[in-house]
Order: sequence, then C-alpha cells, then structure tokens
Amino acid sequence: MIHRSLKSRGTSLNPKNRFEPLFIDYEDLADEYFEEPPDRKLKTNFFRDNSRTILSENNSPDLGFRYSINPYRGCEHGCIYCYARPSHEYLGFSSGLEFETKIMVKPDAAELLEKHFMKKSWKPEFIMFSGNTDCYQPVERKLQLTRKCLEVFLKFRNPVGLITKNALIQRDIDLIKKLAELNLVSVVISITTLNRELSRKLEPRTSVPKKRLETIYKLSSEGIPTGVNVAPIIPGLNDEEIPQILKAASENGAKFAGHIILRLPYSVKELFIEWLERNFPERAKKIINRIHEVRGKDKLSDNRFGTRMSGEGIYAEAIHQLFRKSCIKYGLNRETIKLRTDLFTRKTEPLQTELF
Repeated sequence: MIHRSLKSRGTSLNPKNRFEPLFIDYEDLADEYFEEPPDRKLKTNFFRDNSRTILSENNSPDLGFRYSINPYRGCEHGCIYCYARPSHEYLGFSSGLEFETKIMVKPDAAELLEKHFMKKSWKPEFIMFSGNTDCYQPVERKLQLTRKCLEVFLKFRNPVGLITKNALIQRDIDLIKKLAELNLVSVVISITTLNRELSRKLEPRTSVPKKRLETIYKLSSEGIPTGVNVAPIIPGLNDEEIPQILKAASENGAKFAGHIILRLPYSVKELFIEWLERNFPERAKKIINRIHEVRGKDKLSDNRFGTRMSGEGIYAEAIHQLFRKSCIKYGLNRETIKLRTDLFTRKTEPLQTELF
C-alpha cells in the first residue's frame, strides 16, 4: 500500500506483512491417533511463514547432526517443558500460550528442500526432522508438509531422521519404509511417561503413551530402525519410570534409546514452576530442589555445551547409570545405526521410474 508523502517518516510504503494469517479449519485427530479428542476451548491460529530457506544449521557438540528441518514454528502439542518455547519470542509472540496457539507454517517447505538439494554446493548428509518443534503436530494431518518433505528425501535419496511424540507418523509408514529399505532413515519416538494422567498434564495435545508404544511397534514391524527418547527426565517426577519406559519400548521393537535431563531456559522456568505448583503443589518444592541438584545451586537450566542436556552432580549420574543399566537389561543400543549418504542423486526423473 502506498500513502502520500509523510513528514518525519522514512518511507511512504506499507507493504504486506510476510507473516500472513492462514485460515485453516481442521478436525481433531481421529481415534487412530488419539484415544479421545483433546480439549480445544481456545482456537489455534496459523500464519504463513515465507522464509526462503528451510534447513537450520547448528554447531552444538551435544547434537549428533548439523542440519535440521522444521516446517512449523510454535507447537500445538503444548508441552509445558518445551525448550523451544523462547524461540517464539523472536517472532513477537509469547513463549506461553501463544507458542501453542499461534503457529507459523512454511507452506513451501518441500519446494525449498528440493531447491536446496539441487544446489551443487550441497553435500549429502544426515538431516534431523525436527530439531525444534514437532513435525507431526496436529495440523500436519491436513497440511501434510512433513509428508511432502519425506517425498523429497526419497526422491533425492538423502538420509533423514525423524523424532516425534505423535502417532500421526503412522500415516507415513509407506514412505518411511521405502527410505528404510535404502538405509536412509531412522525414527525416534519420545516417551516422557507411561502414566496417561501425567502425560495429559505435561503434554496435553500429544498422543497418549499407549499410542506411542503402538507406533514403535508398527514402525519396527515394517523394518524401520526405531528407537525411544526418554525425555525430558524431570528429577523427582518421572525419573523413576526410566526402566519401565525402556522395557515397554524394547518389547514393542525399539532397538536404541536416548535420554535428556530437563532444561528450563529463559521464560520456560517461570512457565514450568507455575505449572508444577498448580498441578503438584505437594511435590513442587521437592522437584525444584531435585532440579537444582542436577543443574547447580539456585539454577534450573544450564546452557553450557556438554552439560546442558545431561546435567551434572551425583543425582544426574544416578539417572545416567539407571538409564545405562536398563538399556543393557532390555537389549537396547547394541548396534550403531549408520545411514547411507552414497545413494544421493539429483537425477530425479530416473529415480522416480526406478522406485515406483
């Protein structure tokens, strides 16, 4: 929009905001993904994110990958502990309710990924899906951005890892199985607790624990390398469940496992403490003290590489020992999964004919 010349202003132009509202109506996930529809008293709003790049690069030694892909920013799952919440503040939104109800959508995610793979400068390597917010959050059922990106990964034969806490990933088993047959994919299902009541409080719009175990079973039954991530481990709240989670995951076909101790960066501290005092008033003080034990006196988070995801101290080491012993007991992490990069191709037309 053009206005007449305005005194004391640098421009008379008022271009449209690149974050345009998207009017998306969709039904709650059906019983195949949720046992019962979550409460949706507050409507979720979606905005178009016209970012011109799709891959994010990190230099963290704590992560086993350099590149990640996130078709959504913000997450309707509403996990109270989510470390990604503060990233929403860079968009002018809050890390609280707006992180859950104002979701940025990248409608051109698949096209941007294909464009990136076509660059001669791209050297094939593992990409994590997702590194920030869940790529299978509820709206994915309608938009299918993650599925379209998986089609691109298969088309170019670039290795990819998926991590989610949503049973919606079962929808894409057909594509993921084809990637697995070429040794181009691994999948991790996050399980924080086996207690459905606790899960609903911690992670209100995710798949219930039983559906996540079912997802591990269905993926592994199709020959897809599947593991479990016990995360986050909240000292004094769910750490005692580590053996049970690993046992259940192994019985359902998981071959590997990882774990992360709770970290509460920036505003997540206040959000978590308020949630804790509201839901577990009689245990709140003990849990906070336990977190201090693994993060240091008067600290609830630690951004240092090497300790930010593992904590430190006697209590943290006890958690790690319990995890390691349980993995041995239930046959997890016996083999290292190494995906292929030598199959990458930009000759996409012959590839489609060959595979399909």
